[in-house]
Parts: sequence; C-alpha cells; structure tokens
Amino acid sequence: PCGPEGVSETERPRLLAVGRLRKPDGLKGECAVFPLTDTPDLVFVPGRPLQRLGLDGSLLGEVLVIERSRPFHREWLLKFQGLDHRDALQEWRGQFLGAPADQLEPPAADEVYVHELEGFAVRDSQGSALGLVTALYHLPAGLTLEVQGPRREFLLPFRKEFVRQVDRAARVLVVELPEGLVE
Repeated sequence: PCGPEGVSETERPRLLAVGRLRKPDGLKGECAVFPLTDTPDLVFVPGRPLQRLGLDGSLLGEVLVIERSRPFHREWLLKFQGLDHRDALQEWRGQFLGAPADQLEPPAADEVYVHELEGFAVRDSQGSALGLVTALYHLPAGLTLEVQGPRREFLLPFRKEFVRQVDRAARVLVVELPEGLVE
C-alpha cells in the first residue's frame, strides 16, 4: 500500500503519537495540544516536523513544522509554520500529532511504549508465568492491562506497586499481585 505522494507504507518513517490536537488558541494560528509524552519540552521544539494522524493512525495532510511552542497549564500551545489563522486549525480538533520515532528519545531500559505492551509475558518475582497481555484499557484510574492467565483473564493496573520490572527486550513484565487476584 502507498501513502501520500506514492511513498510506500514500508518506506514511511514509523510515527509515534506525541499529542492530541485540542482547539485553536487566539487569532494568530496557535493550537492547544494535550501531550501524550512524558517529555513534551523535548518533543515540542521549534523545527520539529510532525504529522497529523487520524484515529485509525492514517496520515492526514502535509507535514507540519513547529515554529514556536510553550507550556500552558496541562497543555502546550504550538504554532506551525505557514499557519497564521485559527480557521485552518478548527477542523483538526481530536486528531493526533505523530513524530518520527527515530527523532525521539528512546525509552529507558525499564520503560516501554504503551502500544508495545500487547503480547508481553507476565511473570511473578519467582519467575512463574501468569499469562500474556492481550488488551489495554485507558480507565479513569490509569492504564489497565488485560492478562490471559492459565485459567482465566484478569485485569492488572499498570502501576509501580504492581509492575515491578519491565524488560522491553525480552517482552516481560515482572509483577507483584495482590493476594487472590489470579485465583
């Protein structure tokens, strides 16, 4: 399959969602963006190329280049080169911004991208297999993993008190579960 301008999907750089477009701010082309990264100050820098993405991950429109950025409450205000009026930004609400993965800081050894968690093995601290991550749920209390265990599935909050170690290379989560969660 081909994307914009005849570039095949395999030639296109891998994009990671780094923000969600919220609404235009002011009259001169700034847009409020909710960051989907722990390091928005390193991602939303002038000169960074970003691509608009639809809910299905499809590319939307041309590459955007950040002209200026600044934090604003829990969001960031971004101004893109060549966009000087708020009307162009109105239809972008709810879309995502993707950045080329090779231009971003890779996760630390004990970190993982959320989209990589499906298929991770789940083990307890003694090394016993508890199951595989088969689904992710973004709940009000935070990210929750569905784990298919030997007898049934169970939900595991992706929190430090439960997930003690992340081995990205081996695709393994070492967990400490509350009493009775798996039984």
